[in-house]
Amino acid sequence: MADDMDRPAVMASEEQSISRSPGSVEHAYWSLGTDQLVGQLETSTSGLLSVDAAVRLAKFGRNALASHSGGSAFAVFARQFRSPLVLILVLAAAVSVFVGEGHEAAIIGAIVLASCVLSFTQEYGASRAMQALQQRVSRKATVLRDSFQRMIDVETIVPGDIVCLSAGNLIPVDGVILESRDFNVSESVLTGETFPVLKSAGRSAPEAGIAQRTNAVFTGTSVRSGTAKVLAVATGARTEFASIAEALERRIPETEFARGIRIFGYLMTEIMLVIVIMVFFANVMLHRPLIESLLFSLALAVGLTPELLPAIISVTLAKGARTMAASGVIVRRLDAIENLGSMDLLCTDKTGTLTEGVIHLDGSFDVDGNASKEVLLWARLNATLQTGLKNPLDEAIMDAPPGREDLSGFIKIDEIPYDFVRKRLSVAVQERTHEQILITKGAVQNIVDACAFVQGSHGVKPLGAVEREAIDEKFRRWSAQGYRVLGVATRRFQNKAGFNRDDETAMVFAGFLLFLDPPKEGVRETLSALAGRGIGVKVISGDNRYVAAHLAEAIGLRSDRIMTGEDLSKLTKNGLLAGVRKTDLFAEIDPNQKERIVEALRRSGHVVGYLGDGINDAPALHEADIGISVDTAVDVAREAADIILLKRDLGVLVRGVDDGRKTFANTMKYISITTSANFGNMISMAAASLYLPFLPLLAKQILLNNFLSDIPALAIAGDNDDADQVLRPRHWDIRFVRRFMVSFGLVSSLFDFATFAFLLLVARATAATFQTAWFIESVLTELAIVLVVRTHKRLWRSRPSLPLAALALGVGAIAVGIPFASFAGWFGFVPLPGPVLAGLLVITALYVIVSEVTKSWLFDHGSRGKHRRGSMSPHRGRASGEIGPLRGPIRRTQLAD
Repeated sequence: MADDMDRPAVMASEEQSISRSPGSVEHAYWSLGTDQLVGQLETSTSGLLSVDAAVRLAKFGRNALASHSGGSAFAVFARQFRSPLVLILVLAAAVSVFVGEGHEAAIIGAIVLASCVLSFTQEYGASRAMQALQQRVSRKATVLRDSFQRMIDVETIVPGDIVCLSAGNLIPVDGVILESRDFNVSESVLTGETFPVLKSAGRSAPEAGIAQRTNAVFTGTSVRSGTAKVLAVATGARTEFASIAEALERRIPETEFARGIRIFGYLMTEIMLVIVIMVFFANVMLHRPLIESLLFSLALAVGLTPELLPAIISVTLAKGARTMAASGVIVRRLDAIENLGSMDLLCTDKTGTLTEGVIHLDGSFDVDGNASKEVLLWARLNATLQTGLKNPLDEAIMDAPPGREDLSGFIKIDEIPYDFVRKRLSVAVQERTHEQILITKGAVQNIVDACAFVQGSHGVKPLGAVEREAIDEKFRRWSAQGYRVLGVATRRFQNKAGFNRDDETAMVFAGFLLFLDPPKEGVRETLSALAGRGIGVKVISGDNRYVAAHLAEAIGLRSDRIMTGEDLSKLTKNGLLAGVRKTDLFAEIDPNQKERIVEALRRSGHVVGYLGDGINDAPALHEADIGISVDTAVDVAREAADIILLKRDLGVLVRGVDDGRKTFANTMKYISITTSANFGNMISMAAASLYLPFLPLLAKQILLNNFLSDIPALAIAGDNDDADQVLRPRHWDIRFVRRFMVSFGLVSSLFDFATFAFLLLVARATAATFQTAWFIESVLTELAIVLVVRTHKRLWRSRPSLPLAALALGVGAIAVGIPFASFAGWFGFVPLPGPVLAGLLVITALYVIVSEVTKSWLFDHGSRGKHRRGSMSPHRGRASGEIGPLRGPIRRTQLAD
C-alpha cells in the first residue's frame, strides 16, 4: 500500500495546476465535503447541462485510456522496418553504394520497400477493421444531464457528471459518492482484495490509500450490489486505473496459438542464423567479393524469414473477425479466435440460450394454490418501484396483462436491493392509510426463511412444519413442470423511519409467482450441430434441479446426471475433478461455484468456453479458455468476455466456431507454405553456393523471388476451406510443423538438385542462364506448393478461391515473362531457350505429383499416430491431418472479480 499512500502527493502537483478552471478540483478530493466538491467542479447534484458537458469533453478529452490499437498509419509503416534483417539489408545496400554498386543497391532497396508497403497495407487495414468492430460493443453508462437520466457512451463522461450506478456496472470514472444504498464494490483489480467493500457518502482522510477511501469509487472496479449516485472527478488518463492499466495488460498471458507462432519464429530464426553465418564465411573463404557474399547471405536470410507472417496473421484474424461479425459474433481479442476454434466444451446457463429468453408471468397464486390478485399486486409494486439490477422476471411482471390492481394508492418510501446471498429484493411502500408495507420477492426457500407467518384463506397463521411442507410440495410440483417459481412475502409497519435487511424477518408468506420460459425452437438441432463439431455442452444453472431436469429432457440432454450446489460444496478439488467428467447438468449453483466447475473441466483436459451475462459470471468468464457473453450483458460480464454475441443464440455461436476454425486453418496454410518449398529452396541455394563457381542466385534475384512468391499469400485470408476443417477442434502442434517442414523441405531440395543437374549436365547453362532458370523454377514450385498444401484433400478435389488462383497463375506468368522483358538485365536475367523452359515445367509438374504423395503420407501417418496416442477427453477426437493435439491450455489471468 506504500504506493497508494504516496499517490495523493503526486496528484496534488498534477491537479493543483488546473484547479482554477471549471471541472477541476484540489488534491485529495476524497477528503472534501460533497458540497465543496460540487462547487469546485462547478456542477450540481442534478448533473451538467449538455452544452457544458460538450465544452468539458473538448477540454479534458474522451474518457478512455491511451489507445493501444496500433497507432497511426506512420507508426504502423515504421514498424515494418523494425526487423533486424531488413535494417541490416538496407545497411548493406547502402555500403554497396559506396563501393560502386549503386545499381544493385537501388534494386534491392526498391524490393525491400515494396515488401514493407505490402505488409503495411495489410496490417493497417486489419487494424482499422478491428477498431470499427470494437465500436459496435462500446460501453454505455447512465448519467444525469439536463436534470434527466440519459444513457451515453462511457467515453463521453466528463468531470462534473453525476453517474448512476447499480449492480453489474463497471465503474467508468474516479469520483465520490453522493448517495448510496447497500453499495458494495469489488476493487480487486486495484487493491487485490477479494471481498467487496461497502461504500457510502462521507469523507476520508487526505492521506488515505485507495483501499481506505470508502467514500470514493475508481475506474475499472465493479458494483456487486446496491445503487449509488457518484460525482465524476477524474476521467481517462487521470484515473487511478490508468496508472496500472499497462501492467494489467501485460499480465494477460498469450494464447496457445500465439505461443505456437512465437516458438515457430524461434525455430526459423535458429535455422536462419546457422545457415546464413555458415554460407557467408564459406563464400568469403572461397575468395568471393565481400559485399556480394554479404548481400547473398542476407538475401538468403530474408528468403528463410516468413516476414509476411505478422501481416498474414493480422489480415486473416481481422477477416475472420469481420466474417464473424456478419454472423452476429463480435471479437474483442483477436487471439480469442483460435481459442474459439479449439473449444471442445461449452458451459452455459439455460435462460436465453437453451430457452426463448422471453420470460412471461404465467400466474400468481396464494399459499393454497389459488389464483391471487393480491399476490400480483405485491409483485407489481415490487418490480415497478425497485431501482436496482434490472432482470427479465421484473420485466415479465410489468408486462403481464393488467388486472384491477391500482398502484396509484402506494408511495415508495425505501428499498433493500437484491444481492446473491439473500436472493431476494424488498421495496417499502406506504398506503393512503399511512400504513407501511415491506414487500419482498425472491427465491422461494429464501423467502420462507424470512417468514414466521403464512397468509391462508382464513387469515394469517403461524408458519409451521406442515405449512412449510405444503409450500415445498407446490414448489417441487410446479418446478417439475418447467416453471420458474418465486415467493412473495409482506410485513406491515407503522411510522418506521428507514428499512434495512434486518427488517426482512417475521414476514408473512403471501404466495407464489410462476414464470415460463419455453425451450428455444431448433435448440435440439443446434446442440446436435455442436456435437457434430466435437463440442459437448454442460448446463450450469442457478435454477432448482427440477426445472433444470425438465428442460434437459425437453431439449435432448441427459437429465439423470445432475450435480447440485450442495453436492459440489462437499467435494474436494480432486473429487470435483472426477465428478464434472460424468455430469452434464449443474443445478442450484451459487455464483462462486461456477468458477470451480470451469477450472475442474479445464484440469480434466478440455478447452472450455463459458457463456454468461450476469454479475457473478465474470470469474468463470476469466477462468474459461474462451469467455463468451452477449451484447445485453452487464458491464462486468461484457468486459470479461473475449467474444460478444449480438444475439443470445447458440446457432450464432456455431457459426462463430466455424469461422474461428476457418481462420485458424487459413493461418496454418501460410505457415505450411513457408515451411515447404520456400524453406527447401533456400537450403538448396545455400548448399549450391558452396559447390558452384558462381552464386546460384544474386541477392536481388532472391529478394525478387521472395517478393513475388509472397503476393498470392495475401489472398489466403479469403481462401475456400474444406468442410472437414471445421468438424473438429483445431490446435497448434509445433512438432507437426517440424515434421511438415522436414518432409516438404527434403522434397523441395530433391527437385532443386534435379534442376541443378538438368541445367549443368543437360542444358550446359552459363551462370546467367542457370540463375534465370532456377529463379523461374523456384518461383513456380513455391506457387505450386501453395495450391498443394492449402488442402488436406487431393489438389484437384478442393477448389481454391478465385483471388488465390488468379494471383498464383498471374505471378507464375510474370516470373516466366521477366527474363524476356526489357528490364531483365537490371536483375541479371537472360532469355531462356524453349527446351530449357519445357524442362523446368516438367520438373515442376513432377514436383507437384511427389508433393501430393508426400502430403497424403504425412497426414495419414499423423492421423494414425494420434489414434495410437489417444485423446485427452471424449470430446477431443480430431479429423485426419489436423494440426496435432493441444499441449495444455493456458490459464487466463483474472483481471476482475
